Amino acid sequence: MDTMDVRLNVRPIRVGGLLLPSNVLMAPLAGYTCYPFRMLAYELGAGLCFTEMCSANALKYEDRATNRLLITTPEEPVKAVQLLGGNPAVMERMAKSPFLEAFDIIDINMGCPVPNVFKSGEGSALMQDAKRAAAVIRGCKRSGKVVTVKCRVGIRENELFAAEFARVCEDAGADMITIHGRSRSMMYDGKPHMEEIAHAKAAVSIPVIANGGIFSTEDAKQMFENTGADGIMIARYGLENPFIFSELTGKPCKKSAWTLLTEQMALTARYYDETFTLSYMKKLASYMMKKRKGTKRYKEQMYRSGSLDELKRVIALIFGENQADI
Repeated sequence: MDTMDVRLNVRPIRVGGLLLPSNVLMAPLAGYTCYPFRMLAYELGAGLCFTEMCSANALKYEDRATNRLLITTPEEPVKAVQLLGGNPAVMERMAKSPFLEAFDIIDINMGCPVPNVFKSGEGSALMQDAKRAAAVIRGCKRSGKVVTVKCRVGIRENELFAAEFARVCEDAGADMITIHGRSRSMMYDGKPHMEEIAHAKAAVSIPVIANGGIFSTEDAKQMFENTGADGIMIARYGLENPFIFSELTGKPCKKSAWTLLTEQMALTARYYDETFTLSYMKKLASYMMKKRKGTKRYKEQMYRSGSLDELKRVIALIFGENQADI
């Protein structure tokens, strides 16, 4: 397929007072969208990347693991944190706190479908309580930062209300809304309800970003065409094929998968300890080797690697320059 067809819809996008270089975004993904991966996605053309989901309650108690999620540097083009919480007062306090001082954007998680998050009244549970959802948005807006929301098309298949909820978000002051085309009950599987995203787009004047089920340039094109959205958000496929950002935006990248991974390893080791670096690199390499033939035999060896040097040698076997790139 000619990716030029897709790029017709790819353009800079304004969110609040910020102008993003492209409307192809990378989703916040727990365990993956640490600082090094965000920098990789930006390098390849992503217009905006988010931290992993960060709990406002954990942040309140200065949890060490949560603080690690907030690593950033002045080199990161746009700094966006995703905040999880259901208590408007706590969310406002954390939004204004020194912990988030470095960030330009606060994205409120109103889409996480995981049972323990849902039962605690956070994530997608906020979609069931428009009054509390609006209070959370207003509280975060009082930080003076750009505030965005990520939600779903609804809770259950027989009750989808993306347009109605998008209006709630806009009225409360949200600067952008990202809509995952699946309901909470669908979790991460099934065909996204693109028509629901289209309804939401027609209902509000703030930018609407379409998310869910994008695993190729063709999927991206269909999402743009069927929703009329202002942009798209890539999730798991961004891990499998980070080059998708380059393919969609036309931003040139001549680096191989091997080069990207070795650069990721070096950058991660600079800001995180060896345990984290090993874990993250194994997960990322595992995603990126999905479509490579004949590499399964290396997977066990890769996961057994106990040092960065050992891991680098195994990754070289999988992604070495003598093999075709992704």
